[in-house]
Amino acid sequence: MTTATLSTGEQDDGQILTTNQKALKINLDLARYGTFAEIGAGQEVARWFFKVGGAAGTIAKSTSAYDMAISDAIYGPSKRYVSRERLQSMLDCEHAIAIENLGAARGDNTAFFTFADTVSARNYRGTNECHGWMGVKYQAHPRDPESQVIIHVRMLDRQNDLQQDALGIVGVNLLYAAFYFRQKPHLMLKSLLDNLSTDRIEIDMIEFSGNDFRNVDNRAVSLKLVQLGLTGAAMFGPSGKVLQPSEVLRKKPILVERGSFRPVTRVHLDIIDCALKQFSADLAVPPDHVVQLMEINLRQLLGGGNLDLRDFLTRADLLGAAGKTVLVSDYFEYYRLASYLTRYTSEPIAVTMGVPSLLDLFKEEYYSGLEGGILEAFGKLFTKNMRIYVYPYRNPATGVLQTASAVALPEDQRDIFEHLEKRGRIKAIQNFDESVLHIFSRDVLQRIKDGDSSWEAMVPQEIAALIKARHFFTGSGSV
Repeated sequence: MTTATLSTGEQDDGQILTTNQKALKINLDLARYGTFAEIGAGQEVARWFFKVGGAAGTIAKSTSAYDMAISDAIYGPSKRYVSRERLQSMLDCEHAIAIENLGAARGDNTAFFTFADTVSARNYRGTNECHGWMGVKYQAHPRDPESQVIIHVRMLDRQNDLQQDALGIVGVNLLYAAFYFRQKPHLMLKSLLDNLSTDRIEIDMIEFSGNDFRNVDNRAVSLKLVQLGLTGAAMFGPSGKVLQPSEVLRKKPILVERGSFRPVTRVHLDIIDCALKQFSADLAVPPDHVVQLMEINLRQLLGGGNLDLRDFLTRADLLGAAGKTVLVSDYFEYYRLASYLTRYTSEPIAVTMGVPSLLDLFKEEYYSGLEGGILEAFGKLFTKNMRIYVYPYRNPATGVLQTASAVALPEDQRDIFEHLEKRGRIKAIQNFDESVLHIFSRDVLQRIKDGDSSWEAMVPQEIAALIKARHFFTGSGSV
C-alpha cells in the first residue's frame, strides 16, 4: 500500500484543522456531552480534550478499566479484551449509564455520546500485535435515536509513545467526523487520517450503523477504504456484514480465488470447490476449517478508469447469494496478496486459478519493478507454506484441454515451474466438472444483455434467480 497523507480540506479556506483545533471545536460545542472509556494505551483520546481547555463542558466521565476483573465486572466477561465484542459492550454500557443518569436533567438540550477504545499498543518486548478497536455511539441531536461508527486500526509506529500519539489523533478525528461529517460518509473516511499518514496507521475495517446511517451500505464503505489507501484490503461476509480480517483469518488455512465474478458462474464455484477438496485433503483437515475468500482486485474494478459502485455491489450481492466471503484488495501481484494474508496466519495458504492466470503469473513484465524480477517475486510468493491449485482450461476454438503440467512456458521459466511442481507448490486440480469448462463470464454476461435465456444454465440457480429478480446486467436494474 502506497504511503499517503490524506486530508479533507475542512475549512472554507482549504486549511486542515489541527488535532487541537478539532478537540477545541468539540469542547466548545455546547450540545455535545459524553463519556470516554479507554483500555490499553492510556487516555490517549480524552487527553486531547483536557489539554486544549473547556473539557468540563464536554466530558461527563473518563475511565480506564485496565484490570481484567474490573473490566469484566463493568462490561461483562469476554474471551478477548481487544475485540469488537468488548468494544461494543463498552459503548453500550457507558452510553446507557450516561442516558440513565443525565437524560432526565439535560436530555432536551444535550446530544449525548460515548467514545470507547480497546487497544494493544507495543509492549516492552515488542512481541505483540499492535492493533485496536475504536468507536463512538452518539445522538446527532438531543433525544435522537443513536448512531454508531466503529473502526479497527493497525498501529505501524515502532515506538509505544508514537503509537499512543497516533491513537489519540485518530480518536479525535473519529469524533469530529461523526459530529460534523455524518451526512457525508466519504468525507468521514478521508478525515480519519488527518494529521497522520498511512505509514503510521492502517484502518482495515469501518462499520456505520444506527439512525444517521440507515442508507449506508458498508460494503461500499469497505471498498472506499481500499480505494483511498487507508488499507490494502477489506472483507465482508455473505450477509454483507463487514469483517475484520484478523478475526476471520487468525490461525486458519486460507484458500483464495481471484476473479471478476461478473457474474458468478458454475465454473467459478467448481474451481474453488475442487481446490478446497484437494487443499483440505493435503492438509488432513476438514473443509470447513479452511477460510474461503473470493477476491476482487481493485485494478479489475477500475478497468474502465472509473469505479462503478453499482457494478461492484451487484457482484457482491451475487457472491453473497452463493454464500461466499468477499475480499476486496489492492494487491494485484500475488506475492503481495500472500504477504498480506501471512500477517494473520502461519497456516498454509493456497490460491486457485485457471491455466490462463497461471501463464500470466509467469510473465516477467509484471515484475519489472523488482530488482530480482520474477525470481524475487516467486521467492516472496513461495517463502511461506504457499501453494497454487490450477484449474484446467479448454480452448474454445480448438477444444484442446490444457492442464497445469502441459502449459507452454519459455525454457528458462519451465525450469522454475518444474521445480515448484516437484515441491508440491503448484498442483493440477483433479476431479473437475468437465461439463462446465465451456463457461466464461464474459459470454454469460453477453447472453444476459442479449436476452438469450441459455445463460441461466451457466450459473447456479440462486444466482440466476437473483439476476432475474433484480434485472442485473440488463440495463434496467442496478447495473
